Amino acid sequence: MKINKLSIAVLFLSGSVFYAQETKQDTITKEKKIDGVVIQGSSNKKTETAVLGEQKKAIIQKQAVSAEEISRKGISNVEQGLTKVTGITTVEGRGLFVRGLEERYNYLLINGLGSPSNNPFQKIIALKQFPTDVVGKLNIYKTFNSNLYGDFAGATFDIETLTIDKPFTKVEFSVGVNTLSTFRDNFKVAEGADGMNGYLGLNSRDRRLPSEIRNARPNNYRFTADESLNSFKDSWNVDNVKALPNTSIGFTTVQKIKAGETGNLGILFSLNQGTKFEYKEGANNQFRAQGSTLIDNMNFLTRKQYNYQTESSVLLGLGYKSRGTNINLNAIYLQNTNNIIEDNFGYKDQQVQNKETGFFRTNQLDISRFLDLQLTASQKIADRHQLKGGVSYVINNYSQPDRKILEGNRADDNSKMLPDGQILMKYGGNNLIRQYLDVNSRFYGSAYAEYQLSLGEKGDRKDYPIQITAGYNGFTDFRKTSYRFIFGRHAGDSNPTFITSVDRPQDTFDASIRKGDLFYQEGSDISQFFNSFYQIINAGYANVNLKPNDSWDILLGARYEHDMTLIRYSEQSAKYKTNVEKIKDFILPSLSIKKAIDTKNNVRFSFSKTVTRPILIETMPIKYISPDNVNIVGNENIQNSENYNFDLKWEYFPTNKEMFAVNLFAKHIKNAIERSLVASGDATGSTITFYNAKKADIYGVELEGIFNLGRITEALSKFTLGANATIMYSNVERSQDQLKMEEPTWFQTTGEKLRKRGLQGAAPYTINADLKYELKNRNNLSQTFSLVYNVSGSKIYATGGAGTDNYYEKPFHQLDFVYQNQLTKNWNLKFGVQNILNNRYRILIGDKNYVPLKLEEGNNTLIDYYRGVTFNLTVGYTF
Repeated sequence: MKINKLSIAVLFLSGSVFYAQETKQDTITKEKKIDGVVIQGSSNKKTETAVLGEQKKAIIQKQAVSAEEISRKGISNVEQGLTKVTGITTVEGRGLFVRGLEERYNYLLINGLGSPSNNPFQKIIALKQFPTDVVGKLNIYKTFNSNLYGDFAGATFDIETLTIDKPFTKVEFSVGVNTLSTFRDNFKVAEGADGMNGYLGLNSRDRRLPSEIRNARPNNYRFTADESLNSFKDSWNVDNVKALPNTSIGFTTVQKIKAGETGNLGILFSLNQGTKFEYKEGANNQFRAQGSTLIDNMNFLTRKQYNYQTESSVLLGLGYKSRGTNINLNAIYLQNTNNIIEDNFGYKDQQVQNKETGFFRTNQLDISRFLDLQLTASQKIADRHQLKGGVSYVINNYSQPDRKILEGNRADDNSKMLPDGQILMKYGGNNLIRQYLDVNSRFYGSAYAEYQLSLGEKGDRKDYPIQITAGYNGFTDFRKTSYRFIFGRHAGDSNPTFITSVDRPQDTFDASIRKGDLFYQEGSDISQFFNSFYQIINAGYANVNLKPNDSWDILLGARYEHDMTLIRYSEQSAKYKTNVEKIKDFILPSLSIKKAIDTKNNVRFSFSKTVTRPILIETMPIKYISPDNVNIVGNENIQNSENYNFDLKWEYFPTNKEMFAVNLFAKHIKNAIERSLVASGDATGSTITFYNAKKADIYGVELEGIFNLGRITEALSKFTLGANATIMYSNVERSQDQLKMEEPTWFQTTGEKLRKRGLQGAAPYTINADLKYELKNRNNLSQTFSLVYNVSGSKIYATGGAGTDNYYEKPFHQLDFVYQNQLTKNWNLKFGVQNILNNRYRILIGDKNYVPLKLEEGNNTLIDYYRGVTFNLTVGYTF
């Protein structure tokens, strides 16, 4: 069955409703009074002008991406939107980097409530799953305030779901073509993934752990022939299809009805469904230092990866507003599936004889489900008191069910190359493996409550001179991890080789099971198959906002955070569980000062102390095994980082649509967390693992500007240039664990020292820019043309060890074009071209190794591939 369905919305819960709030005026701008009548303007919070005005008046350094900017730049998901902000870039499959800091240094809020990750390999949920149709604004806090969670060093992102200005209903359809993937013949997908079950993500049910062992502890269970044939519902076969265009469909409706004399009730409902085909081809190599002699290849592979992805989201919101009362009930459901077929050609583990003939395949399904139920409320009491609070409950599951690994050779026993699509195999060893990884939420709950008191007299100013805030927020996160293995074993005395179709091997395996040559047997370690993770964060905070006059704004805050973490796991072959308790109290002060020099200039200073908690995989005590023998091993003893943050910023707003800013920043990070890529302790393969550095120092400057080019000449008045850049320096002092791992053994006799290096993941520069041309017709309907560019400098992907240099992620230049046309009051059209430059993504081993390189074909590439150019057309109708 070919994949020939257009995107169909999947019915789940999700969403949010908010109402427009009064926009506060700049503290330096007084209300105008005429004959006792106060003249106040209202503004649409979704416009770029309103967002820029909010950034100007905020006491903390807060940036935002408006709904208007989201639309203009053709932004289809939250991740794309955040990359348009100063110092933020996205890195292939590894989330968002802020000021060159990896995703582990960021935190996510949804409507002010904490949100867990739906993927153990990422700190926050994959924001590309979050459609922008229901986003009112993306808030980015790059300086800390006490009411934010202490897990802060790069930024805290807060997704505000759609603010209702007026009722509307919108239907949108999108189709995209990629130069590498679309219409590719023999695009490989797992058998059944191209059916309706795969389209809706229901094929994961057929990939569950077999019932014979599902609810039992591992005991090397041997499946009978009948069980080996019938207990595994998913096949080893792979279908070859023609990759069709990427599609998505979205439906959003907002309705607003009267509720009582002063109240309004709002309803938001949104459905979004999309599919995407992606093909990647490139190097997948590994290197190893051979003592003090040389560095050569451990793996020399060419990888072909086929991804068929589906994304589903549903949002449902109910909101009530009456004078000073706001109540919102929201539900957000996100589901993402990625059906992956990955073929590797070449050799691994230094088995050079397989350079031309080696082959292994991974047949993998990644599926995550995320349901967030939220209740938030606020109540204004008279003019001086305000109460607000919220609670959320999250059901959060991630799994890689029945991850099948098949290994063989593309030459026969006489070393003669086999026809394409055939491989030589032998049962036993690691030639047939089925892996089952599940990371499930036992419970996640988040809550906050806050009271604000205003003191003093306003006089003719908008705000009271003193505002005191006290509150609580926290979360509880309980998860369990199950990781199990089933191997294809050989039965009998002789074990001859055989030739089979690499895409259709199931019949061969079934025949061998009936014959008695093959059976399945669980090979999970009875002590390590199951682990638990418990984390409870409780925090109280208080801050005082002083506004002694129209030009000064001072925010002094303090936060007490109690962190209780427990990891339960077993050492290999251990009889009893090991408990790793991490209980710590943090006092986190913060200070923000804003001086409005005049109506156009602000100077800001901020200081804070914060913490950084590791990503789940970085602390999970499991060995995540990959077929190329590049495994990931968590470090259950890794510690939280403690961060000291400093910012000094000048802002200039020549008009309400323009700005220029210079921000100097510095960070001192104790126990900075870093990724390392080292040789495995079992003498085969490599290990990605994680260590604390002793400390890291970061110094940088951010430059940002939004200008109308009409300043140059009237002929350019319809052009607007937005550009931002971050330039940064970092330096790390290694810990003893890192020194032991990175230093070659001969340093002990020669007295040599490791070279200085920067912080892993920290880019020396990032650049984002967009050039917009806008014109309006006589009906005041607009057309915009935008060029959007971003790049970040070469940064350390992982530190090396035992004589190798570090591994560097090289700059990736991305240039996009977006055209948007409001054809009529109801119809709108968007056309985009993404990744115009089609730059190659590359990770390389550095050229400052401590021993000579002797690499296959002189190739120092760890990983590389192209993504292709994508052309996307979106048509929407609003009524």
